[in-house]
Amino acid sequence: MILAAGLGTRMKSRRAKVLHELAGRPLIAHVLRSAFELAPEVIFTVVGHQAEEVEHAVNAAANRLANGKNVTPELRFVLQAQQRGTGHAVMAARNQLAGRAGQIVILAGDAPLIEAATLLKLVQTHREEQNDATILTVLLNDPTGYGRIIRDNDGTFLRSVEQKDGSREELAIKEVGVSMYCFEISPLLDALGHLTTDNAQGEFYLTDVPKILQAHGKRVGLLRHSNARELLGVNTRIELADLERTLRESKLRQLMLSGVTILDPSTTYVQQDVEIGPDTVIHPQVIIEGLSRIGSGCAILSWTRMKNVEIGDKVTIRNSCVIEDSAIRDGATVGPFARLRAGAEIGENAGIGNFVEVKKSKIGRGTKASHLTYLGDATLGERVNIGAGTVTCNYDGVRKNETIIEDDVRIGSDTMLVAPVRVGRGSVTGAGSVVTKDVPPDSLAVGVPAAVKKKLK
Repeated sequence: MILAAGLGTRMKSRRAKVLHELAGRPLIAHVLRSAFELAPEVIFTVVGHQAEEVEHAVNAAANRLANGKNVTPELRFVLQAQQRGTGHAVMAARNQLAGRAGQIVILAGDAPLIEAATLLKLVQTHREEQNDATILTVLLNDPTGYGRIIRDNDGTFLRSVEQKDGSREELAIKEVGVSMYCFEISPLLDALGHLTTDNAQGEFYLTDVPKILQAHGKRVGLLRHSNARELLGVNTRIELADLERTLRESKLRQLMLSGVTILDPSTTYVQQDVEIGPDTVIHPQVIIEGLSRIGSGCAILSWTRMKNVEIGDKVTIRNSCVIEDSAIRDGATVGPFARLRAGAEIGENAGIGNFVEVKKSKIGRGTKASHLTYLGDATLGERVNIGAGTVTCNYDGVRKNETIIEDDVRIGSDTMLVAPVRVGRGSVTGAGSVVTKDVPPDSLAVGVPAAVKKKLK
């Protein structure tokens, strides 16, 4: 169960806290990733603020995580219409939990660094010790804001105390709970019925449940984790930025150890799902996002931003390019100052140059568009040369239309291709032509509107 109903007032935002992005994914998507790795039967998400948006984020993340897997957890959503504490969040799911046996792991939706191995150890400890509740804890140098764990002289759990309810002696304790638990479901449901709001915040605390269980003769265990950084949640934008830096540095280190050259890690941004082959060189001020795949022996020059790209081997991306949702095949060159988007596909050894935009178009092997050109909704064959200033006029005010340019065509500078239109294999257009009708193969078309002047050998 992932608790994700809160707004997160310290974020100073109108967005639900779990929707704020870290490394290109909502915070809750990172928690869901670790939950998926446990292969649970069901994942409950408790939603409240912006419930519809949180559900959408969870479903989108689950679809990515389920890709290629035969068995995936069932997703269920629980609405906590009023946010009256963490205990109240779990109480909202009582009807859905009723009649279920086994264990439930409860997680905070704002703890994105939690690892599946840690959760697995929590479950294993719970089972081995035959606990009814097991609490994940950690020692903090500054425990301010976290509930303290009170033990007896033998180290056995006594109770949890929230920051606002603790005495001076209790608040001096540095061991804290981090809103991560493993419970036996049936005792948990019984204990929820004994929760009260008799506390400083007037809320139902989930932290009170272990004490209630213990009072009814149930066994409560503690698992102290050694890595505080992994367990802590995100409460402010400063903490969010700190985690972003942590993940970025870890990703860059992983890439460099695998054979990628990153000239200036302090200015390079590569998100977690990106894959880059060995001997590729990443220059300063490069941003690579989403599900990007970059081959071996490539050069990505400065001030380029790429998202969801598929790049082959020995590709050169020159300075200041913006490339999204596109594919670039082996040996191609793009830029400087080029933009590729919406499913653009650049063929082997092709060249897309200065101030060229390619949208939803397929560029054939060895084809060149070197200067000041727009290619939209177009299919270009092999060995085509596009002169400077060429525009595929793909929009007629109602719909987008296709331009087809066959192999070995030469398009003169400042040619306007008014789609739908086809230029046949081996043809040439004169500079400044406006092509409104199909040009047959091996023809010279010139003028406004363009007319075929002669056949070419």
